[in-house]
Amino acid sequence: MPKSAERVQPANASSPSRRDVMAGGGAFLAAMAGLSLLAGQARAAGTTRPHILYIMADDLGFADVGFNGSDIRTPHLDNLATGGAKLHQFYTQCMCTPTRAALMTGRYPLRYGLQTGVIPSGGSYGLATDEFLLPQALQQAGYATALVGKWHLGHADQKYWPRQRGFDTFYGPLVGEIDHFKHEAHGVTDWYRDNKLVEEEGYDTELFGAEAVRMIGGHDPDKPLFLYLAFTAPHTPFQAPKRFLDMYTDIEDPSRRTYAAMITAMDEQIGKVVKALETRGMREKTLIVFHSDNGGTRSKMFAGESAVSGDLPASNAPYREGKGTLYEGGTRVVGLANWPGQIPPAEVDAALHVVDMLPTLAKLAGADLSASKTLDGQDIWPTLASGSTIRTELVYNIEPTQGAVRHGQWKLLWQAVLPPKIELFDLDADPGETRDVSRNHPEKVAELQARVVELAQAMAPPLFYGSALKLTLSSPLSTPNAALYEMGLESD
Repeated sequence: MPKSAERVQPANASSPSRRDVMAGGGAFLAAMAGLSLLAGQARAAGTTRPHILYIMADDLGFADVGFNGSDIRTPHLDNLATGGAKLHQFYTQCMCTPTRAALMTGRYPLRYGLQTGVIPSGGSYGLATDEFLLPQALQQAGYATALVGKWHLGHADQKYWPRQRGFDTFYGPLVGEIDHFKHEAHGVTDWYRDNKLVEEEGYDTELFGAEAVRMIGGHDPDKPLFLYLAFTAPHTPFQAPKRFLDMYTDIEDPSRRTYAAMITAMDEQIGKVVKALETRGMREKTLIVFHSDNGGTRSKMFAGESAVSGDLPASNAPYREGKGTLYEGGTRVVGLANWPGQIPPAEVDAALHVVDMLPTLAKLAGADLSASKTLDGQDIWPTLASGSTIRTELVYNIEPTQGAVRHGQWKLLWQAVLPPKIELFDLDADPGETRDVSRNHPEKVAELQARVVELAQAMAPPLFYGSALKLTLSSPLSTPNAALYEMGLESD
């Protein structure tokens, strides 16, 4: 039981006698049943449920925070990491939409068709409405639920929007990439308050922080709060206010200078939100979780829909590759958990996955998950609180073209497209995935391949493929440019 949690004391602390029970048995049992319904799923009977501040960065490199050795200034995140658990093996999906879906459902995206790519601006699909989401569970358990920031789980139909999926309030963009100052995607405003499109000025990172501070300032501390703060930083386009750019005049590369400025701007807002919790008297009762949605971007193929020039600035060192790949650099992300008095300062090296957060948070909140489909996530509170190992298997992803799974120290990455490629890594000995040992361990390869096939046989078809095909076939006719004819580069 968390040591600093308050106990809920009944009005009469003495135990009822047998005579009392017999005399008022119906009322007594009904009262006990009601109490069980409200708190039966709680971490420990009689404990105060925590407020939950869940912060997600967007395309943040593993090595690009101070507490992982970066020269990028993140003092507020560093303080949270120093006072809590640094999660050295926190895994997500390798891209944005799948990770956010995994958090919301506690289920791998392969279960409902969101395992491939992200929902593009022209995509009409979203996270299936028959999935029971984390905010719905917390809302039913009596939490106030709020999303401040990026959604990216469906925008074409309002049935997919946050207010229709368990959030009491929503402020931010629906799609995956916007101009950070204009709040536009492809020239179209994508900025909402609840279900209403709004026009506002300002840098989105600062607006998100201000909204979170405002919300906490007006919140009743006695009512549990779930605040999902999903920053758009440091996702492309690389943009930041001048005062943050001026902090990094020593960085010559313009992309890296702006990338660093975006991270420091986000860190500043996180500091303001934590301060707001302290001012409101909520900090000691608040669990804060922070991580990126995937690894930092190392390939322009996965940089987003806007044009990017020069070298990409993110660093996932010491891990291989980055966003969009199933190597460690794309899926093992910077992460921390902080709850004063409940999570001791620690270096946690046990493997965790973002699907684990729904069952873990629901258990802490006393939420009922009977409406959920079969979960892939596990309650990893013992890992957060004491570093103990709970998880032995990780499913990185399964889709028609590739799959990757890990069991213990062994990770198999299987690219099924021609020419096929199979790699086996011993992550205990080689976390940077520099040595393929598949030829030395054929029995382990066969075992993990069988697991990939088993998962593939049960997966839902990726929704991305159908959407991409539809968008391609419905595109306007491509006609030759007259200038190309004049240059002799086009023929009849």
